[in-house]
Order: sequence, then C-alpha cells, then structure tokens
Amino acid sequence: MPEQSDAETDMLDLDRFLPYRLAVIAARVSKALSTLYAERFGISIPEWRVIAHLARAERISVRDIQARVNLDKVKVSRAVSRLEAAGLVRKLAKASDNRLLEISLTERGWSVYRQIVPLATGFERDLLGVLDPADRAALERIFGSLNERLDETAARDAAAED
Repeated sequence: MPEQSDAETDMLDLDRFLPYRLAVIAARVSKALSTLYAERFGISIPEWRVIAHLARAERISVRDIQARVNLDKVKVSRAVSRLEAAGLVRKLAKASDNRLLEISLTERGWSVYRQIVPLATGFERDLLGVLDPADRAALERIFGSLNERLDETAARDAAAED
C-alpha cells in the first residue's frame, strides 16, 4: 500500500470550512426569513428573490435575474412562471427584439413586495441585533473583501480561458 501524505489523510473539518459554513448560514437565514412570507403570501424563496430583484431593476430578462439572484435558469424560469400565474409579474416582449422577454412586477406584485419589505428588514434588524456596531462594520468589510477576491478569481479564470 503506498504511503499517503499528511494532506491526503487529513479530514476536512466542515465546521471550520468557510464555503460550507457560509452555505449553511445562508440556507438557514433564507429558510427563517421565508417563514415570514411563505405562508402569508404563498411564495417560495426563489420567487421572493425574483420579486425583490424586479423591484430594483423594474424590467429585466430571466437571464439577468438568474445572474443576479444566484439561482440556476430552471429555478428562475419556474419562479417567474409561478409568479406570472399568480398575477405578480408580467412578461413583455423586449422592444428591441421580440424574441426576448422582459419581466416586470404587476401592481399586485408591487403590493406584495411593499408588504414583505418591512418583514424582511425587521428580520434583518433582529438578526444583526446580536452584533455590536464594530462587529457589523467588520462583517461589511469582510463581505466586501470576500466579494473582491471572488471577482478577482473570476476575472483571472475568464482571462485564462481566452
């Protein structure tokens, strides 16, 4: 039997592995927040993400939503279809190209959004309430630094593919 190096025999400690920890806390936060709006408004986490993004962008394609809300195209398409069936969004042909669709909130969609925002911001305020102002500032800096590093890595990987 060949000898294995220490790196090959070391077990990954998931409780200390940053990608795992971030995924777990993100899932827990999303699930906890969804309990505030799922029952009352009958929308899922992907549907809420689409609504929230549309409120900022007003009119956008499924492809653009997918890139912004970090969901695969199938989940975004299903969320948009369910929201359209519920009367919360509408699909419109893009003026410059009838083959492309843009999605926007209906008046009913805007109403749901305006009702969820106070729930979401209250949830965030409560969750962040365990952090003192210095820790909140540090968390913002950390998120910024991690996003910058991920952007650098993505740019480097894209350049390597060319």
